[in-house]
Amino acid sequence: MTQQVPSTEPELAGVRNFRDVGGLPTVDGRRVRQGRLFRSGHLAHATAEDTAFLSSLGLHTIFDFRNAADQRLEGPDVDLPGVRNVNLPLTDPADGAEFWKMVRDGDLDQLRALLSEGRAANRMIESYRAIISQRTAEHARVLHAMADDSVPALMHCAAGKDRAGLSIAVTLLAVGVERDAIEADYLASNAAHRRYKVHRSSDTADAYSPEVMELLSPLFDARAEYLAAAFDTIEETWGGTDAYLEQGLRLSPDQRERLRAHLLD
Repeated sequence: MTQQVPSTEPELAGVRNFRDVGGLPTVDGRRVRQGRLFRSGHLAHATAEDTAFLSSLGLHTIFDFRNAADQRLEGPDVDLPGVRNVNLPLTDPADGAEFWKMVRDGDLDQLRALLSEGRAANRMIESYRAIISQRTAEHARVLHAMADDSVPALMHCAAGKDRAGLSIAVTLLAVGVERDAIEADYLASNAAHRRYKVHRSSDTADAYSPEVMELLSPLFDARAEYLAAAFDTIEETWGGTDAYLEQGLRLSPDQRERLRAHLLD
């Protein structure tokens, strides 16, 4: 049965997909503490009111998983005084600037060639697998920092769905959150008000056609099959979560316990 996800979600004008992941249940009956771990889309367009709210959270560290192409497209995060910003670029399922230019231009032939007949969903699945199997150093750095002192923390990418979604999922796995609750939090990014806004440079009818939107939908969806592919990769590569954390991310039992102390009630 899917867990109900409690969340603290203020209405922010320029930041999409923000929420506190506090309240999620662990397998041993505890819960993630409110006000310790947040997730969102990028902070580049935060308004003055948004910035004031974010500044009120007492954040220690912001982990930004965007790459250079994302930052050129959207801009740098707003500056929050006293908050440490850590940029750890992760693989973008949409391959960055070249792909997004094609999306904004609405090039239908190219989009069909790249995304039709299940290619878009397969692209997402392979990207999720790659982030788990190839980006252990980045995820290790996040968890080691949080075990030391980097909380409260906010994790974000561009939309706050894929790269941040996986990094949040890895963190929740490390502290023993139930799989159903991790999935429910991940799927919450599908809410219409949380979705990433794509700015189109073309005014042609094709740019906004139902076919284009259908081709793109697997890229903008949070799908259970994507997260399942990431979890399957952990099982196939390391044999389980504990081995993944200890061998893949070099997280010692003591560090894992400190992480739990920081994040759980």
